[in-house]
Amino acid sequence: MGTRKPEDIRSVAIAAHGGAGKTSLVEAILFSNGDINRMGNVVDGNTVADFGAEEQKRQISINTALVTLERNGKRLYLLDTPGFADFIGEMRSAMRVSDSALAVVSGLHGVEVQTGKAYEYAEDFSIPVAFVVSKLDRENSDYARTLDDIKKQLSDKAVPFFLPIGKEASFKGVVDILNQKAYEYVTDGSGSFKEISIPAEMVDEVSAARESLIESVVEADDEVMMMYLEGDEISHEEIVKVARKAIRERQIFPVLPASGTANIGVHQVLDFLGDMFPSPLESRPRQALKGDEVINIDPDPEAPFSALCFKIMVDPYVGKLSYIRVNSGHLSSDSSIYNVTREEEERISSFKAMRGKDGQDEKEIILGDIIAIPKLHSTQVGDTLGVKSTAYTFPPIKFPRPVYSVAVMAKSRADEDKLSNALHKILEEDPVLTFAKNPETGDNVLSGMGDMHIEILLSRIRERYGVELETRTPQVPYRETIRKTAEAQGKYKKQTGGRGQYGDVHIRYKPLERGAGFVFEDQVVGGAIPKGFIPAVEKGLREALVKGPLAGFPTVDFKAELFFGSYHDVDSSEMAFKIAASMSFKKGILEASPVLLEPIMLVEVVVPEDYLGDVMGDMNSRRGRILGIDSHGRLQVVRVQVPLSEMFKYAIVLRSMTSGRGTFTMEFDHYEEVPGDVSKKVIEEHKKEEEEE
Repeated sequence: MGTRKPEDIRSVAIAAHGGAGKTSLVEAILFSNGDINRMGNVVDGNTVADFGAEEQKRQISINTALVTLERNGKRLYLLDTPGFADFIGEMRSAMRVSDSALAVVSGLHGVEVQTGKAYEYAEDFSIPVAFVVSKLDRENSDYARTLDDIKKQLSDKAVPFFLPIGKEASFKGVVDILNQKAYEYVTDGSGSFKEISIPAEMVDEVSAARESLIESVVEADDEVMMMYLEGDEISHEEIVKVARKAIRERQIFPVLPASGTANIGVHQVLDFLGDMFPSPLESRPRQALKGDEVINIDPDPEAPFSALCFKIMVDPYVGKLSYIRVNSGHLSSDSSIYNVTREEEERISSFKAMRGKDGQDEKEIILGDIIAIPKLHSTQVGDTLGVKSTAYTFPPIKFPRPVYSVAVMAKSRADEDKLSNALHKILEEDPVLTFAKNPETGDNVLSGMGDMHIEILLSRIRERYGVELETRTPQVPYRETIRKTAEAQGKYKKQTGGRGQYGDVHIRYKPLERGAGFVFEDQVVGGAIPKGFIPAVEKGLREALVKGPLAGFPTVDFKAELFFGSYHDVDSSEMAFKIAASMSFKKGILEASPVLLEPIMLVEVVVPEDYLGDVMGDMNSRRGRILGIDSHGRLQVVRVQVPLSEMFKYAIVLRSMTSGRGTFTMEFDHYEEVPGDVSKKVIEEHKKEEEEE
């Protein structure tokens, strides 16, 4: 290996609710570290992390930006993740590859929905978390209140490692509780600071906070705890060592004060990341699959090389960039790389340590590195990379399910021809998106996490590939079924001078339980219909049920019993019996009390309690059936069953209703009978469409 060592690497996913000040903090970190000579800001669209055209236009983070920097002999990989619900998949994939997480919490608004998601994802991957309370220079911001909120909503293991000096407009520095040091900043945004004595009015507060912090820290080590309880002297070095262990093992969650835009407390945040967060060698083993067996891949720098691709971006100048995290071993840029998932060898052109959109070439990558490789041909998000002898793969990244869908149509024949290629490349970059043709409705359905997600995707397709797409609300895949038993004869007789056609069937139609589909049963006795024609009857029914007689939707959950019929020695044929079965179906289903069925979705809405009443009222207006409400601090989780037809625009409505603080997940649950008034409208609309065609 080269001069860099895994013990000097730190990887940190930086996550927050949208607008909490995360990207401003990253910008201040780069400026304070001397990596940029002036601080950009989100409003002007000139930050290092938000470099995409759409990000600059909308003043929000859309993609995870990788920022690589060197600090006190250590290399830090900061992954600045989006804070809006539409791009939650980016946060999850960044958490998957990081060794730690920094959650930025607004000192104005406290813990919000996406803060909770960030904490939940960190818990999923068992990585340590620290909290930065941001915007402490703003009016109405409050460190103590926000700390209390973190404790109540997320974990009572949250403990302050620093305290702010002053508040709101008077916020001017921080006190390091563990090291008993205070730092006062020049409040001009320069990030300049000096070490001072702990302000007299804070001495008692700092002393009490240190006692509380040490009590929390020593619990991570039995030996040190016994020393503490017995009143023995514990060296400062030992306390720091045990504090690192407590953080690494998620026994405490440090809290730090700062302001990114005012550039106060940022140096201390940056040093904390390097000093207190774990290296790759101290991080968890990565789970992998060897056939059906789950194995652990230890963070061993001398083991065979292995890595996970967690992100793909298309750079207008470099082309496709595959972002990977090295889970074991090391590799030089003059080697080849093997895609274990796809069993294909890939050629390496270079390794790039990224800082936003810019990359610096590296000759070698080692355990813990998070870098981009240009122009890998077959590699996709979730693929395992290694050497040819690698006999395991890392599990794919579990992304959230899409909750917002549109039907898309190309504007012209030329656009239609280019559409498939454009979508393939876009979906490669964003695995949260799905695109599929609905066989029941014929719609080409594009699904994502919200209208903004889809809007940005369509904009990319237009600008990058010159494809214009139109969108509309997808059709609901209704189905038809029956409520009672009915019998119907289907007789097809045709005489044309030569050989005729003759098929005669008597079929009984019975309702089945929901989800049973279609069952065919031959009950013919005495050879009324020859056995050779029975499959044709079933085939005729299967072809007919695709378009039910009520409104043209597939008919499901019924049993067809063929119990009688007749045939002609010469004129009967498979075709005749198929047609006869279809005739019986149309007549019999209409006599069996047919009804429409609609898909019912299981929806979970997470909102601050202030919005609970609005959400409940809105759900009632959508024919929702509330199943239960759970409380998580100030957040409420509403579980409800709602018809799909009522949910197509819900992502937009919920965002508006909760000022962007509500999120939801949705999955198909079951089919249910459509109420009479709604059914009547659907059938009328269907008939109108048929007449227009």
